[in-house]
Amino acid sequence: MGFAIAIIVAFGRGLILQTSWRAYERFALDEGKRQGDDAIVRILIVDDEPDVRFMMRLIFESVGYQVTEARHGVAGLKSVKARQPDLVTTDVMMPMMDGLEFIERLRSDPETAAIPILVVSGNSELAVAANTRLGKPFAARDLLHAAALLIGEDRG
Repeated sequence: MGFAIAIIVAFGRGLILQTSWRAYERFALDEGKRQGDDAIVRILIVDDEPDVRFMMRLIFESVGYQVTEARHGVAGLKSVKARQPDLVTTDVMMPMMDGLEFIERLRSDPETAAIPILVVSGNSELAVAANTRLGKPFAARDLLHAAALLIGEDRG
């Protein structure tokens, strides 16, 4: 039997050591079911703060999600067009294209309109077109819970 350990560094908050048999079971289940890359849940993180993207990547990858990152809405749209994710997380306040315009563009395109969107922002109340909103700062469990609900909603 194996065991998974996730080490999460919360900048300014110390070190969190998280062990999870459930994360290991999920990884093993995904490995066993894999029919190529289509069996892996893909999440796109769109945020202009590298530290936030890094933390979210660590959290999502600790439970077996595949993560792609973008620094702003323009890069996020390119990423979505290249390979459609199962879930998009986005900040609201970003340069070049903010999260509100990014969401509007996704929702107005029939090919991307159904992608679940989780807004993770200090201004999350502004993003009324998102499926779910989560304020910053956030707890890892809240982020994973929101993502799991949206991915489940999308798949089922």
